[in-house]
Amino acid sequence: MIEQSRRLSPLRSVARLTLFSLLALVPLAGEAQSLAGSRSSMLRQSAAAQQHEYTYLRTSSDVYRFVNRGLLVRLSGNSNYRVGPVSFPYARPEVKTFVERLSRQYRSACGEKLVVTSLTRPLTRQPANASHLSVHPTGMALDLRRSQRSKCRAWLEDTLLTLEDRGVLEATKENHPPHYHVSLYPSSYRRYVLAKGGTVTGGKSSGSKVVHASSKTYRVGRGDTLWEIAKRHGTSISRLKQENGIRTSRLKPGQKLLIPTAR
Repeated sequence: MIEQSRRLSPLRSVARLTLFSLLALVPLAGEAQSLAGSRSSMLRQSAAAQQHEYTYLRTSSDVYRFVNRGLLVRLSGNSNYRVGPVSFPYARPEVKTFVERLSRQYRSACGEKLVVTSLTRPLTRQPANASHLSVHPTGMALDLRRSQRSKCRAWLEDTLLTLEDRGVLEATKENHPPHYHVSLYPSSYRRYVLAKGGTVTGGKSSGSKVVHASSKTYRVGRGDTLWEIAKRHGTSISRLKQENGIRTSRLKPGQKLLIPTAR
């Protein structure tokens, strides 16, 4: 499903996924993992939004239209987290899964609820100090309140750095106001969750051609090809490559692939 015929990117120079933006997805050699933030980190977030063909929502109406289409889902809070007084308590399905998993571990580790202070923000509702590279208008970003307890801050910062090192998100420690900004890479996070035995459901993940509700794993057998696997599971070679973050068509027996399943 094509999200929108005219995508509303706030940065014309990266309006299309170029070689430069693809390279921006890869951390520079020797670039230490930290929560300080950087321009290269922002470029990676922007490039990931383009790779997923996410729309930069411009108005409140755009947000609610995406909610009605199932492309954004509501985060209502539970015993492990709460959503602060935000205007749009909606995000991509993968973000909801991320919050639910992270908050469960967070409360177990430090005894308090995780607080989400921002989710999807359309371009017309971005704060004055927001970066023009911000991916909040795409629904793949969120902000988390910084706890006053050092134990909770230390746990959350270590966890965010670990997940950043695994390539599933970008995290930045912001000071005005104090919070953690997190930009989730949906496909990478989906692979990470499935490898842990979890699931990502609750809405539609939008690509340019197919709407997915979840994914399943497939172990490559001897003689298998991407074409045969795609045909067998009713998907396409390009979708398999995107879902698994691979560029080559070569497969190895025993290799695990994520198979997108349409709902």
